[in-house]
Parts: sequence; structure tokens; C-alpha cells
Amino acid sequence: MTAGQLHFKDYDKKAKEEGDNPNLRGFPDNALLARKEQYEVLAFINHIAKLNKWNADAGAAGHKVEKLLRKMPSDIRGRQKAYEWVSANWNTM
Repeated sequence: MTAGQLHFKDYDKKAKEEGDNPNLRGFPDNALLARKEQYEVLAFINHIAKLNKWNADAGAAGHKVEKLLRKMPSDIRGRQKAYEWVSANWNTM
């Protein structure tokens, strides 16, 4: 999935802190998922797509992940917990 394919358009397009910049670090945060940062949501969706062997044009499934992330309780911050929550709630949408 690419930034242009995202359903929601209100993401922050820049990292909030310089140490959080994936262009400097080379990868997104490993521990926490910032659901309002475009690069983190894209990396999360693409990681789930790879794990589930979705085809390269998995826009509908990516949009479903986006919508689930918006509904996910705010106390879930870690990537692993977010993945578990999305997986557990996949059939609710």
C-alpha cells in the first residue's frame, strides 16, 4: 500500500521528533505505533499484508486495517498488541 492509497487523509506526514524520523533511523518504531503518523500506519499495514501474504494491491484489506486502527482503544500502543487487537477484531467489520 502507498500513501496515496490510504483511506484517511488526516495523517501527520512528518515525524514528531527528529529521533523518530524513519529517514534518519531507516525503519519505523519497533515498540510503539503512532496511529496518526502516515509512515507508521503505512509500515504497519504493509507488515500485516506481508504476514498474511496479501497481494500487492490489497487496498480493501489495508483500508480495513486503517478503520480498525481508528476504533482500537487508545491504551493499546505497542505494535504487537495492535496487531493482536486488529487480528482479534478483524471479523467485526
